[in-house]
Amino acid sequence: MTDPEKARAIALGEYTVANRTTVRATAKHFGISKSTVHKELTEKLPELSPALWEKVKALLELNKKERHIRGGLATKQKYEALMRSHQH
Repeated sequence: MTDPEKARAIALGEYTVANRTTVRATAKHFGISKSTVHKELTEKLPELSPALWEKVKALLELNKKERHIRGGLATKQKYEALMRSHQH
């Protein structure tokens, strides 16, 4: 693994923890795919920074538990916006 690859994995982990973001939000911020972010965080980060990995892992698990709630809120907002657009 080259230095830029190591630096990116650590940067992704630090950003994710500092901003408490989802994999999707982190990917959007860095302009890379969700699968790349997930792979970097779950496969490379544990070897590079075990302490940071523990924080990232806890956040990934929390995000997974809350995923259904965010999905429901997004659907609610979608239909509320649709109803508002039909009222005008």
